[in-house]
Amino acid sequence: SSSCSSVFCRDDRMEEPVAQEDVTFNADEVNGIVKEIVEMTLGTASYAHNKVSQWSSEILEAIIKRLTATQKPYKYVVTCSIMQKTGAGLHTASSSYWDNTTDGSTVVRWENKFLYCITAVYGLAT
Repeated sequence: SSSCSSVFCRDDRMEEPVAQEDVTFNADEVNGIVKEIVEMTLGTASYAHNKVSQWSSEILEAIIKRLTATQKPYKYVVTCSIMQKTGAGLHTASSSYWDNTTDGSTVVRWENKFLYCITAVYGLAT
């Protein structure tokens, strides 16, 4: 037989308790990962239309790699928008239908003198 508390599961056939997986989306941890990767990729770069596709691919791939390396029980969706600073407005919105106790999202707005990078991460517990 087995029993679970809020932190540990124990199978009576086993000698040691086994920690339950953490299935709470940690927006602060994700924000830190995103900010670090965007800063490393863009830093003080000037806006260059011919580099935006490469930058966004590098950012997305690095974020997914880091998130999956945490081995948390999530599927991730990551979006990245890079926009030249020209004074133009930008409005984005999203809507989700999910389990608020486990799933979550966060948006990181990063900027330097020449551009904005808006990255959204959605984490859905598996």
